[in-house]
Amino acid sequence: MVKRDELVEYLDTFLRIAEIEDVSNNGLQVEGGEEIEKVAFAVDACHEAFRRAGEAGARMIISHHGLFWGKPLMLKGTHRERIALLLDSSLSLYAAHLPLDIHPRVGNNVQLLRLLGLSPEERRFGEYHGSLLGFMGRFGKPMDRDELVEILERALGVSMTVLPFGPREVTTVGIISGGAADMAVQAGEAGADLYLTGEPSHSAYHQIAERGLNVVYGGHYATETLGLKALAAHLSERFKLETEFLDIPTGF
Repeated sequence: MVKRDELVEYLDTFLRIAEIEDVSNNGLQVEGGEEIEKVAFAVDACHEAFRRAGEAGARMIISHHGLFWGKPLMLKGTHRERIALLLDSSLSLYAAHLPLDIHPRVGNNVQLLRLLGLSPEERRFGEYHGSLLGFMGRFGKPMDRDELVEILERALGVSMTVLPFGPREVTTVGIISGGAADMAVQAGEAGADLYLTGEPSHSAYHQIAERGLNVVYGGHYATETLGLKALAAHLSERFKLETEFLDIPTGF
């Protein structure tokens, strides 16, 4: 068991919440009970996640996409129902958006690199509000593009969309999870010959084709599950907490 405020303080520091500018209001968004024995994890803060977390006995849920995104929301309709469910369940909600994407140990992007057996290089790309979102890794021996995609599909359990405009033999991979199709050009400029992200983008297609870059879309949801799972394992080990990942895929 751990005190809520102790856990929040640790998360704020570990994830560098105050240092990373973001459209998400990261950190503790809704305050629940003071003592926590179990933490649930979900990509999206939604009614199903809150219901399942409460039924599982969790007293905190950590989500990648929280409820508050920089502007006030009236407590009515679906938003009111979500808040009411959290309060009725004494369930704290903690959000970690960009801080979880770019964390060097448990972040989504680093975890995706590790699926391919790669270590993050010092060079980065994808500037956004003062942070570099993208991570890069280099194979010691070039990998066939189709083999790389198969590894990712098996690991993430999804069918990927591939824009095969780059070399068949892949040496350098750039990664930004989620909705970052517009960062493909920056990935290519940084030296990537394959770029992995989540959601496709019509407007990015021709720039990708004309640059001669391989781009692989793994789905917004699927590419943003790994950081939560890694964070769950970290907190379980550090605080001896019970943790549970709530898999609520959207198909996107």
